Amino acid sequence: MCHYAEKLYKLHYVCAPCRVTFKRHPGPGGHRCPRCSQPMVCAGHDFAAPRRRATKAWTVVAAVLDAGLRYEGREPCGCGKDPKFRPRSRARVRARRITAARTGASLADVLGREDPHAPA
Repeated sequence: MCHYAEKLYKLHYVCAPCRVTFKRHPGPGGHRCPRCSQPMVCAGHDFAAPRRRATKAWTVVAAVLDAGLRYEGREPCGCGKDPKFRPRSRARVRARRITAARTGASLADVLGREDPHAPA
């Protein structure tokens, strides 16, 4: 069943410095944070925001979004059921940064792997 193909769903937009998230339809000019007026980053369909006071979890979210990754648990049409891996702790982000620096791979590729030492 194609969840995302039949209906236009809202995407999660995140402002990591303010630790806020909103669900909005994609717009041509993007969306701005109502608190700091900076552009918000699209986090994807399946983003689950941590609590605002969980600053360590928000640093992980900021690292993943800065690498250019989105939280998409399904294929664009919604048929795939395998969620994509995203790190959930600072230790996992740190290990993947070290691996990316040692191997010369891009940080986005290494952050998307469940095992940072596995080849792409």
